[in-house]
Amino acid sequence: MFVPADAGQSAAWWVKDNGRQTLPLHGLPEPLTAGPGPDGTAGWRVPLLEGLPVLHRTHPGADVTAVFWQRALHLALQLIAAQLTYPALTDDDQAIWRVGPLPAAAEEALTALAAAAPTGAAPTTIPARHALTTLADTIADSLIRTPAAALFGTSGWTDAAPQPVDPATVRAVRGWLDAVEDQADGGPAPLLILHIAPPSDDQAAAGRLTADLHLAPAGSDTRAGLPAADIWAGTAHLAGQSADSVRPRAARALRRAARRCPALAGLAGQHHPGRSTLHPAAIEALLEQETELAETGVQVVWPEGLRTALQTSAVIGTEPDPATHHADRRPTGQPPRFSVTALLDFRWQVALDGTALSEEEMDTLAEAARPLVRVRGRWVLADPVLRRRARHRLLGQLPGTQALTAALTGTVTVDDTDVPCRPAGALADMIGVLHSGEHHPEPVPTPPALRASLRAYQHRALTWLAHTTRLGFGAVLADDMGLGKTLTALAFTLHHQQRTPGPTLVICPASLVTTWCREAARFAPDLHVLPYHGPDRTLDDVTDTTLVVTTYGILRRDTARLAARTWSLVIADEAQHAKNPASATARQLRALPSTTRLALTGTPVENNLSELWALLDWANPSLFGPLKTFRSRWANAAEKDPSGREATELGRVVAPFLLRRRKTDPGIAPDLPAKIDRPRLVQLTTEQAGLYEAVVRETLQQIQASRGITRNGLVFKLITALKQITNHPAHYLREQPPIAADEQAAFTARSAKTAALMELLETIGQRQEASLIFTSYVTMGRLLHHHLDHHGYNPLFLHGATPLPERQRMVDAFQEGRHPVMILSLKAAGTGLTLTRAGHVIHYDRSWNAAVEDQATDRAHRIGQQQTVHVHRMVTEHTIEDRIDELLTHKRALASAVLTSGDHALGQLTDRELADLVTLGAHR
Repeated sequence: MFVPADAGQSAAWWVKDNGRQTLPLHGLPEPLTAGPGPDGTAGWRVPLLEGLPVLHRTHPGADVTAVFWQRALHLALQLIAAQLTYPALTDDDQAIWRVGPLPAAAEEALTALAAAAPTGAAPTTIPARHALTTLADTIADSLIRTPAAALFGTSGWTDAAPQPVDPATVRAVRGWLDAVEDQADGGPAPLLILHIAPPSDDQAAAGRLTADLHLAPAGSDTRAGLPAADIWAGTAHLAGQSADSVRPRAARALRRAARRCPALAGLAGQHHPGRSTLHPAAIEALLEQETELAETGVQVVWPEGLRTALQTSAVIGTEPDPATHHADRRPTGQPPRFSVTALLDFRWQVALDGTALSEEEMDTLAEAARPLVRVRGRWVLADPVLRRRARHRLLGQLPGTQALTAALTGTVTVDDTDVPCRPAGALADMIGVLHSGEHHPEPVPTPPALRASLRAYQHRALTWLAHTTRLGFGAVLADDMGLGKTLTALAFTLHHQQRTPGPTLVICPASLVTTWCREAARFAPDLHVLPYHGPDRTLDDVTDTTLVVTTYGILRRDTARLAARTWSLVIADEAQHAKNPASATARQLRALPSTTRLALTGTPVENNLSELWALLDWANPSLFGPLKTFRSRWANAAEKDPSGREATELGRVVAPFLLRRRKTDPGIAPDLPAKIDRPRLVQLTTEQAGLYEAVVRETLQQIQASRGITRNGLVFKLITALKQITNHPAHYLREQPPIAADEQAAFTARSAKTAALMELLETIGQRQEASLIFTSYVTMGRLLHHHLDHHGYNPLFLHGATPLPERQRMVDAFQEGRHPVMILSLKAAGTGLTLTRAGHVIHYDRSWNAAVEDQATDRAHRIGQQQTVHVHRMVTEHTIEDRIDELLTHKRALASAVLTSGDHALGQLTDRELADLVTLGAHR
């Protein structure tokens, strides 16, 4: 039996007495120590080294334990001969040599040998693996300590026997030795948990705490663990591991932690670490380095309420004086006395269990020299940061815009760190009013001059607009397309003119000028409506009751003339036209002086959150900070993770200034008919497939040989060509539409999509229902217009070059039933128009932007629609359109998440990704 020992060379063999007078292994020297062995049997204790020569020889009929240790000896000698040894220290800092770190093959051999250990080879309390490594270490320590070793210097590792190493050397080499031991051991260090005991009054008064070390298996999420003292005593076991294997790993882990946090040095220096007294400096170190320690596998568990009772937050604004607070309260119905242009006091406030401390109590914290402080009759911990904040309470002043944003998010940045904050005084009043307006505003009456009945959700929008603008803010009304934003805006215009007399300016796309003028004349006849467009446009007749309607194009041309007046209200309809803050349209829109600004849009975000910033910043200049700050603080992270903290925080900031309802929201449009999506899958004709494959093959070769802007241009050219081919070969080949009647059938047959369209229109025509056909390409629209006209559909075709009067004539003619089919270019007619006579919307080709496509659909699916709207999306299977359809389906599933794609993003695809996108065949 092998009997390990802490100091390697004191290990020994125990040879049992088999009842004979001579020893069973011939050659053992005399005298031998006799007496009871580790298992209580009689026998002889043989020093380890003296038994090795006998073990090394083969003995027929030897006991299985002797055979086992003979194999162990041979393995140990092989490892030593391979120079797999390293210098180490015992727990009491004696210099020894050990075997290791071992390569994988040696580890496997050692593990296999341990698994084959016979009963009785080692004491039952010692795992066979531990006994084997101790044998190898003892042999290594003995063989390396030769007389010649002293030639390499005098130290504990070259002496004839293990010797204590001086403290200076221990400190110098301990870190390196621990790293080698970690590699040699291979086992994971246990989780170290420092349980801080609740202090007695005497302890706390002296500024001391007691820490008890607990251990838990590596990777566990417990905060309890087992007391280390019990593990060392053998009364507790850590996940089946022996104390002999756990203790060195725990000791090394403690020493690593102590090198980063010297407060743990006392515990790390204990032979069997278990309990330590923490003095004030050590307590402060733990408080300051708690997070850092957790990263090294050391958790600190404080008594309940001791560590977390005191909390700091930033207070923005001035707390009201209790003596005059009642007299200073604002009159009911009056807005808070808060201005975004003001500077607000900004300071630290400490609270005990959520209750703010008085100035005197904060003085006590500021003057405390120790972390343990008595506050309101109880002992609590105040870390150095908290005491410093109590000492230097005033943080300066914040501009009103930053103060409002901080109060809405509940956090403010101090020294590059986000900390909790709360508003006080007028700012707190403003936040309370904003939140009440967001959730339960006081309803405002419908203006008497409005000749219409508002739906319930429209009246809620009117109330919200009145509430928000009364506080001095602009607003963004971002309801879904087709929910009657124009009528809501007219109602608000009448309400606003009652409160703030002055002219109103509406800027909208050219296609909506007539709509605005007609709706104003119909629903708000008291307004003086002035269309400001055409060569004879003038502002000479503008009065306080005038509603001026103009276009974004005229705004760009007449900026100086329009900016020469101060408008009581400026309404930007389809405000996404100014989504690029660097565009001329956005800059000129900002140049208009106005008391109140209102943005109307059905798509506040089409591609990225910078567009949202542009709308919000126009409505409330500077409130959301510069675009760069907006993106770094919220937008970048929110676009990557729409469910993350930044997206949630941004939602809280935006909510008081942007109102968005969807048709699918409960109670918004219960009487709106259903919308049914019907994808129409087609396959390429032979001609289309040949063109498609040829373009992919030739252009991909060019792309692979190109870089930079040239490559991006080729990618865009490829995508455009493939979309044109899926539309119709004539579209890609730039052919003129056929003129002769006998050529029309051939034209239909050349494109599977055109053939499917003709079949669909025939079915719709038999039901005497009307259709809208949207295409992204004016050229394709002309081809379809010519082709459908030959088939007797008498279609209308509205595109970007259609003059404004002609647009309105087309809309009226379609709505009145004089034309069953209307073809529209997506860009020119995707917003603003009301075409509710259509029961079918056909998307002949696909946009990359789901929001743009949905806007077009909502020309028919909007208030006033009496029939179910069928949406037919043409998709050519196994082509790029298949991939676009998959992308748009994913986008719609994200609901309010950010949409970040488009043709421009395709230039960033790798050659392989691009090939996968465009290659003809089943989607991989």
